[in-house]
Amino acid sequence: MKQGTSKTSDTNRNHIVRALACGQFCSGEVLGEQLGISRAAVSKYIKVLGELGLNIFSVTGKGYRLAEPIQLLDSELIAGHCAQFDCKQLTLLNVIDSTNQYLKDRISTLHNGDVCLAEAQTAGRGRRGRTWVSPYGASLYLSQYWQFAGGYQSIGGLSLAVGVAITRALEKAGYQDIELKWPNDIYARGKKLAGVLIEVEGQMGSACDCIIGVGLNMALDIGSEQIDQPWIDLTTLDPEHVDRNRVSALLLDELTHCAQVFSQSGLEPFIESWREKNVFKDKPVRLIIGNKTVQGICKGIDNNGALLLAHENGVQAYSGGEISVRAN
Repeated sequence: MKQGTSKTSDTNRNHIVRALACGQFCSGEVLGEQLGISRAAVSKYIKVLGELGLNIFSVTGKGYRLAEPIQLLDSELIAGHCAQFDCKQLTLLNVIDSTNQYLKDRISTLHNGDVCLAEAQTAGRGRRGRTWVSPYGASLYLSQYWQFAGGYQSIGGLSLAVGVAITRALEKAGYQDIELKWPNDIYARGKKLAGVLIEVEGQMGSACDCIIGVGLNMALDIGSEQIDQPWIDLTTLDPEHVDRNRVSALLLDELTHCAQVFSQSGLEPFIESWREKNVFKDKPVRLIIGNKTVQGICKGIDNNGALLLAHENGVQAYSGGEISVRAN
């Protein structure tokens, strides 16, 4: 396992989080003694953790406590659940600006399948420049690196294949009725559960490097008011059986398998599964393309991954990173 390096402040912050994770009260004085710092310094760390999305409250005479216990990521537990992914390729970090950016900054040293997984992001990114709200311990934030020898022309529809991989992982984890929204969202009960952000580097005509980023809502609370669309998390779907480490492992297995199959066969092996899980299958939708809106009935995707829309001009295919799909 590769573990991210940490400074003293990170070490202290991590210690406090682990002390609080079980949901019991922890004395500020005891925490200070354990870390060799003052109670005032402990209070500052508590404030920082609150800013990262942990809901911590304090009671005079008792100390600090999380509003709800959290399950922290553990590389050994993840490895124990993995069947295909090689956990020697996992870098598990605590707080990072962006897991995608972490890999992009190290792209020249990466190997196919390398993964960055973090407890929190301070600058998480979504599609079309949006912010991905990433509170501490509330979701999964991971990115995986793959190089595709066929270049840009070989990765059309990759986000659709990744979406299918995520639904398969969630189904193995016991979650049912997971659906897909073109081109890169995962839905449950008509609300967004997860998203995919694929960033590509490389020259035309040569191999391209892809960073496949996934954000999966698990137990959102603090920070959720910042999300500008209806959302749902795994805790809402099944409050009794959310296991962040097991879900992480299942995702890593499925993403790895997905990329291996996609590099050999492209989108074709994933098309039928995507069509079956299309959240807007045969439903009226509108496409927002810049300042233009096109309305019609969603007819799934073609063999290249373009969205098919039936309207007065027949069935037409639409593709491009600037298109948004909305229920009509």
